[in-house]
This record gives sequence, C-alpha cells and structure tokens, in this order.
Amino acid sequence: MPGMNLGIDLGTSQVVIAVSGRGVVLRQPSVIAVDRDSDKTIACGREAYEMLGRSPDSIRVIRPLAKGVISDYQYAERMLRSFVRQVCAYKVLKPKVAVSVPASITEVERRSAVEAAMASGARRAVLIEESVAAAIGAGVDVAAPRGCMVADIGGGTTDAAVLTLKGMASSVSLRKGGDDLDEAIVRYVHNRYGLIIGRQTAEQMKIAIGTADPDQTGEETMPVKGRDAVKGLPRTREISAREVYEAMEEPLDEIISSLQRVLENTPPELVGDVYDTGILLTGGLARLKGLDSRIAQKAGVACRVAEQPEDCVALGTAKASRYVKIMSTGVYDINQFSYRLSDMDV
Repeated sequence: MPGMNLGIDLGTSQVVIAVSGRGVVLRQPSVIAVDRDSDKTIACGREAYEMLGRSPDSIRVIRPLAKGVISDYQYAERMLRSFVRQVCAYKVLKPKVAVSVPASITEVERRSAVEAAMASGARRAVLIEESVAAAIGAGVDVAAPRGCMVADIGGGTTDAAVLTLKGMASSVSLRKGGDDLDEAIVRYVHNRYGLIIGRQTAEQMKIAIGTADPDQTGEETMPVKGRDAVKGLPRTREISAREVYEAMEEPLDEIISSLQRVLENTPPELVGDVYDTGILLTGGLARLKGLDSRIAQKAGVACRVAEQPEDCVALGTAKASRYVKIMSTGVYDINQFSYRLSDMDV
C-alpha cells in the first residue's frame, strides 16, 4: 500500500494540509491549548482558537508559529502531529511530506521546520518556498519561458516572486501579513477611542468592513465591543470602514511596496511578460476587499486573485511532495532539504 503525499502550508494563522490527488483535507487555526500545571495538550486547532482570550488561568493558549516560522518548537511539533494524525489516521505507512516556508527563513528555522515535520510522523520531508508552491497550486506553468509573478500574502509573511523556466528571476520575502493589519486595528481603536479590543475582534472588523482601497470604503460601520481603557468597563463603539482602512494603511503600504521591489529587480523582458499576464494574488489576505485594485494602481500592472487563494500554497506543496527524494533515515542535512524548483517535474 503506497503512503500518502502530504503538502503542509505551515501558516502563522492557520495550517492547511492537502493530499496529492485529493486536494485540501484539513484546515485548522495554528493554535494549541495546554494545561498550565501538567502541560498536557487539551485542544488543537479550532477548539483551541475559541479559547483565545477566554481561557482560565489553568489553561495556556499558545500560537506556536510567528511570521511564517516556528517560534515554539515543542508546541508546534505537538500541534502538527495532531493534525497529521487526523489526516493519516488509518494509514499503515508514514506519509511523505513537503512543507512550505518563507524565502527569508534562516538555517535554524529551516531545521526546525524539517524536524517538526519528521517528528509529526513523516517518513520523508522536504521544504519548498511559499511563492513557488503558490504558483504551482494556482496552476501557473512555471516551466514556460515566460515571466509570471505570484504574490502570496498570508497571516505572517508576504512572499512574492517572478518565475520563469522553473526558476525565480527575482523575489522578496517580507515578514508582514494579515496579522500585522489586525494589530494595527487594535492599536488604532485603543489610541483613538480608548477602547481595548482583542485580535479576534480586529480580524472580524478586517473581514467584515475592511478594504485596501480608500475609494471602496463606503458608509459601512460595525459595532465593536471592548473594554474601556480608563474605567475598565465594557463599552461599545461604532467603527466605520474608513477608519479600518486608516488603521491598516501603513502595513498595507509596506506590503505593496515589497511587491514593487520585485518588479524593480526583474529583467526588462520578464517585466514585459508580467505586464501582459498581471500579478497573481494568493494567500488569505488576497480576499481583502480592494487589495487587487490597490496593488494594480500602485504597481501599474493588472492584478487578479487566484481561485481558492488560501489553498494555493497547500495544493502546490502537495504536488511537490510527490517528488520528495529518499533521504538517509535520521540524517537532517539542511542543504539536502532545500527544495529546488528545477528538480521538479511540473
């Protein structure tokens, strides 16, 4: 019986697992809850996420991933093992796994990702850069002698690249994403109205009335509940879509500027190709209202959102996992685990 080929998008906000030939089979928040005294795992994923900001002192709720990389190895490994077991519950053979990582990952972070994948139950593991995985998952022909630009904007990172002939002509990796927008909203509401809100509330505001384009703010408002910073009592304030845009403007500008840098460092012929084909947006933040039009306006190039943008990285990584080469058991040579696009049959 052949083992499974898993692609894992190890995201700051959520973990998405896809199986080669089957598509996405698991999507869970990147959160784990443990007992403070015994350190026993209480919940992972959605159940743990619901405990954020609501748990008693006896329970620790942890986000073990930050800025696209593992920040707490022990709990990241536990969480990932739980997710992999859900997918491979009745399989005899351990799966082959490919894990997506930001292009800016350090060697220490690279090693942590590989070791966490192996500890979660993989028999072989490999890493692939997020922009490459996103392109493959979105159906881009990365082997063609034609430049195409993909921007993957997730919760913690932005990875963008111009791809051609199974290689990257230029790329950028910025450790900013949707979570930075949420934090900016939290600060804005506190500074302007003296109202303390949580990141979950800020995320709900971003999804409900947030926009990246000031021309699309409209007259929408949203009642926001929080705690008065002075009195410490519950209070509700009506926040407008325009205010949410103002809160997010600075981190959004940083993200868009990083995409412009990719184009500035791309050879002229390939820039011409990108001008014809446009920029393809993937990642969870791609669904933010007006982001594609704002990028198009700033970069001077058409921009479109991929189908199922939040799944592209996992789908592309699952395809890559079919080409994982056999490694010596227990030997984690980081250079061996660096996945090269030219090694793939795409």
